[in-house]
Amino acid sequence: MVGTRPRPRLRRWWLAAGLVVVLVVAGAVVWLARGRARPVTVEEARQRLRPGATIAPGADRPSPGVYEYRGSGVERLTLPPLSQPEGPTLPGTVTLRPDGCWTFRIDYSTNHWQTWTYCRRNGDLEEGGGQSWQRWMIGPTAFTNLSTFVCDAGTMVLPSARVPGQEWPARCTGTSDSVKGVATSSGPYRFVGEDRLDVGGTPVTAAHFLRLRDMTGAQQGTERSDVWFADDTGLPIRNERSIRVRTDTPIGSSTYTETGEFSLVSAVPHR
Repeated sequence: MVGTRPRPRLRRWWLAAGLVVVLVVAGAVVWLARGRARPVTVEEARQRLRPGATIAPGADRPSPGVYEYRGSGVERLTLPPLSQPEGPTLPGTVTLRPDGCWTFRIDYSTNHWQTWTYCRRNGDLEEGGGQSWQRWMIGPTAFTNLSTFVCDAGTMVLPSARVPGQEWPARCTGTSDSVKGVATSSGPYRFVGEDRLDVGGTPVTAAHFLRLRDMTGAQQGTERSDVWFADDTGLPIRNERSIRVRTDTPIGSSTYTETGEFSLVSAVPHR
């Protein structure tokens, strides 16, 4: 009987060790889950709005706030071989600026958002530039990249005078904090025609454009996007895109592809 006394302590040690392992594994699972791409809710986007912003929208700008969009998409890398989803909820945030311009931000997921800055010049709505942020999880490590682009004057979004088939040149240059050098995105911007789209049961007149871009410099690739904007305010109504970009890295060439679409669900923003 004397020789059996250490066993309870041994069992307690194994129980304690098992509990530590369970806690470590559970903590790792929670930590890794936090880095996975998931949809962003309207409420999460609304919480980013600055309190007290009272800039009047005017007749040629959308009302500020968070708009409901729905869509789907997928983003892929070839090196390392990774993929992550977009949607199905994609909140779009409109922020008005005192200089008459405004910014539109779309949250594709918790791991990817993009912004565009739009400005009225001589009655035309032009693209001033924007940013794109992404995060990729490689094991327990998060890799992020922020790209910032500035567009030449005359890079059109919603020209006041247009006829189907008419084209305008577009050119934007930018840098990324994880890629050396400058990249240039340029190509024709073509007016396809006027469409009537359903937004929450209400027909909305939207101008349909085809955006074709070639990327050169620090990154090489192509973009084809069909985009629809509200005729009166320029609010994005629908977006269908296919993007392919190659980047040289220290461990080889990696190709990024993105295909997706999103559509406006309600023309009334959340504030």
